[in-house]
Amino acid sequence: MFNDVLWLAGGLVLMVLGADGLVRGASRMAARMGISPLIIGLTVVAFGTSAPELAVSVEAAARGQADIAIGNVVGSNIFNVLFILGVSALITPLLVSAQLIRLDVPVMIGVSVGLWLLCIDGHLSLADGVLLFGGLLAYVGFLIHEARSRPAEAGSEADEFLQGSQSVAANVAFVVGGLALLVGGSHGFVEGAVGIAAAFGVSELVIGLTVVAAGTSMPEVVTSIVAAVRGERDIAVGNVVGSNIFNILGVLGLSTLVALDGIPVAASVVAFDLPVMIAVAVACLPMFFHGGTIDRWKGAVFFFYYVAYTAFLVLRAQSHDALDEFSAMMVYFVLPITALTLIGVTWQELRRRGGAVR
Repeated sequence: MFNDVLWLAGGLVLMVLGADGLVRGASRMAARMGISPLIIGLTVVAFGTSAPELAVSVEAAARGQADIAIGNVVGSNIFNVLFILGVSALITPLLVSAQLIRLDVPVMIGVSVGLWLLCIDGHLSLADGVLLFGGLLAYVGFLIHEARSRPAEAGSEADEFLQGSQSVAANVAFVVGGLALLVGGSHGFVEGAVGIAAAFGVSELVIGLTVVAAGTSMPEVVTSIVAAVRGERDIAVGNVVGSNIFNILGVLGLSTLVALDGIPVAASVVAFDLPVMIAVAVACLPMFFHGGTIDRWKGAVFFFYYVAYTAFLVLRAQSHDALDEFSAMMVYFVLPITALTLIGVTWQELRRRGGAVR
């Protein structure tokens, strides 16, 4: 058990360091090739924070541990919105750009629903993997087109990564070293996660949805919270939305391609966890639309639901006597109140904007 914890912690440290090195090296190399900072920020930097998810899911898929591969992605997407945005908004209210509301959040909702549809038959096939990864290429292509049409909007996050640009050899070393740390760290992390699941008698799916998902989301945690503290509050939101899109299209797409026979999807994921991921993505629209900010009370709502989701997973894994009462309270009391609140704030915002137009 102790060795498994060491594998998990050591693997996580290596992955975080590897992701940082990979992003820094790749960003600076792209800058030297004349690629604009905005394009770098929208692609290399945003997707680079999802490198641990990619490394872990691909490693798990190659080893035939499908529950960890898909649980990592679904759990990370839920964690990114509910925990990271929740905590970041509790620190300081977050700004939401119009593009996120108009384009990126609808894309996140669309790919989330699309993933659920692909998983209904209980299996992600090789063709599904090609479709998902093709969607990522199309999305990145669109981002690059949009960035080139607005060259003046350089991203401050990208600028931060480009500061102190080093020699070509040093940047190559960052990329190669980062990849090596990611590969080695992901192997140790998966090894530790599997061992912990076996020691506690918990399924690999639950470990993937919780421990692995939270661990691989550490780069997003650091990026969003630091951005919020520094006042770069739009970055905190954009980082989460972009990472969620990449997790579905890139991470699961590549993982399915690596597992040549495809990835089996547990019935509980199709029936519960994927719908939760979709609901979380859909909830972002009214939350972001209202006032164009994520206020502290919205952050508290997000954080509460992450705690409730995690509690449900733990109770379900243990077949606890309190599971039925907890589920009933959420379904018949908490969720309806939340739904009415979201409808109310959306209606209020529509009336406010309608009055402003007149």
